[in-house]
Amino acid sequence: MNSSLGLESKTVRVVAYDDRWPALFAAEVAHLRPFCPSLEFEHVGSTAVPGLWAKPILDILAGHPTGASALVFVNALQQAGYEHRGDAGIANHQLFRRGQPRAYHIHLVEHGGPLWRQYIGFRDHLRADPTAAQRYAELKRELAERFPRDREAYMDGKSSFVIDAIRRALGTVG
Repeated sequence: MNSSLGLESKTVRVVAYDDRWPALFAAEVAHLRPFCPSLEFEHVGSTAVPGLWAKPILDILAGHPTGASALVFVNALQQAGYEHRGDAGIANHQLFRRGQPRAYHIHLVEHGGPLWRQYIGFRDHLRADPTAAQRYAELKRELAERFPRDREAYMDGKSSFVIDAIRRALGTVG
């Protein structure tokens, strides 16, 4: 496991951007491809935004073909070393993780579907708007300092920023 990745269970910690993260994503996709040749992979989350502070977990968006059940891919991802964590409370989403401490998350959704567009839109919005990325980094650092052992409070504290950024990215700000 690469030392730039890994977050202990029940903790919140953000770290400065690591230039190795894109290469780690590429290596992980190369690892996954033989197990899941029909999935499309994208690097998402804060580790996919150059310069952005992030929890040291690499988020991978995996898109399954339209009309295929996400559950068809559970066994293949488990064979690739991932633990299936269910839908994480999100409809049409399956979560997987790998690493001890956890270092990789896979978000399995329909390729091109609403969740796919939201993940990509959020990432692309932060990549294109350095001011928004800076505000998000500051918010994350503040929340991680306030809630180092309360993941739910950390996530709740980010939610309005994330929702607004997705709306802006998808052109649904009203």
